[in-house]
Amino acid sequence: MRMAQRFKRVGKSTKPIRTSESGINDPEYRASQRLQSVSTVAKPKSRETESPKPLSLPIPIAIRSPHSLDEMKILPPQFFQIDALDLAPRLLGKFLKRNDVVLQITEVEAYRPNDSACHGRFGITQRTAPVFGAGGHAYVYLCYGLHTMLNVVADKEGVGAAVLIRSCAPITGLSTIQQRRGQKTEKPLLLAGPGKVGQALGISKEWSNHPLYSPGGLEILDGPNPENIIVGPRVGIEYALPEDVNALWRFAIAGTPWISAPKNTLRPP
Repeated sequence: MRMAQRFKRVGKSTKPIRTSESGINDPEYRASQRLQSVSTVAKPKSRETESPKPLSLPIPIAIRSPHSLDEMKILPPQFFQIDALDLAPRLLGKFLKRNDVVLQITEVEAYRPNDSACHGRFGITQRTAPVFGAGGHAYVYLCYGLHTMLNVVADKEGVGAAVLIRSCAPITGLSTIQQRRGQKTEKPLLLAGPGKVGQALGISKEWSNHPLYSPGGLEILDGPNPENIIVGPRVGIEYALPEDVNALWRFAIAGTPWISAPKNTLRPP
């Protein structure tokens, strides 16, 4: 499936899907759910003087050479300032870079205005203000007070939408990733899950509102578009309205092992 295709709010399943890992949702917002603030912009770290070499690991879309990362451009603000449902599949195959660590985005979820699963449903608060900023900034929050979740703010300023980065594949910086994750493995479980991505990048809530299009710190680089993707309902949003629970707003690269659970709810569109 070509990435230019627009994903409509259709194709909802007949039964709500219940899963265990949270998307852009915060149980802290709802008293009846399990327990789980504007954040400051983190000072960007200086960029590495030497470009890292890609890992010899199986990745979803191979980059052309050890110098390909040098050729990848930082995506401009305009890339992100579109509907979250359009931005989500477009982020697949792009690269997240922080110093020596480069990850390729393999799985995402879209969260939009008037979406009962989106943090923006509560309006602008000190904590959710970054979601209402202009597209291209980071929105970082803690899930259950433990897992650092990285989201890419979408659309125009004031809209309140974002895309959650659910899973990635490692491209460079494997030893750093393994050290941060506390796991000496090259298997997909290393980065299959949004909390694992945040941990691998070494980010915290202080990175919320950081411009992902500015050199240094945390950046999103252009990358190849996948030929095919798979879609399914978002994960861990049982508290939302049925139509939002069942909306097919989760996107992943078809054929890659770097996808979080559950995998059996993902299908070709």
